[in-house]
Amino acid sequence: MAMSMAGGGGGGGRRGRRRAHVMAEINVTPMVDVMLVLLIIFMVAAPMLTVGVPLDLPQTQAKSLDQDKNPLTLSVNVKGQVFLNDTEIAVDELVPKLKAVTEARSGLDERIFVRGDKKVDYGTVMKVMGRLSAAGFRRVALVTEGDQG
Repeated sequence: MAMSMAGGGGGGGRRGRRRAHVMAEINVTPMVDVMLVLLIIFMVAAPMLTVGVPLDLPQTQAKSLDQDKNPLTLSVNVKGQVFLNDTEIAVDELVPKLKAVTEARSGLDERIFVRGDKKVDYGTVMKVMGRLSAAGFRRVALVTEGDQG
């Protein structure tokens, strides 16, 4: 009996000085909220980032090609202006610029996509393609939209 009193008396003094438990868990709820918001933002913004030159492409029933990581794109708009990716370029400067870009990347075997508005003069697109062919570019692909009907 004396033993139980000694044990009870010593423990009673410590109860008031007990330290709070440290929580060692990470609260992931705010991180999940931020990630979901970013996901929605990127899902909405991604289709707007594909191509910078607005064109009305012709439609075809052909299957689409496998796309490269960051393809070189030549665009010809209704006014006959030529764009290398998003930068306007003169037709006379086209071949030297393309050679410089392809040599820096992977050589002349890189695929080049040609986009021409369906209302643009056929001769303008053929002039661009003729210069590409004369410069030694053999992997030239024409870009169209899928046929709706």
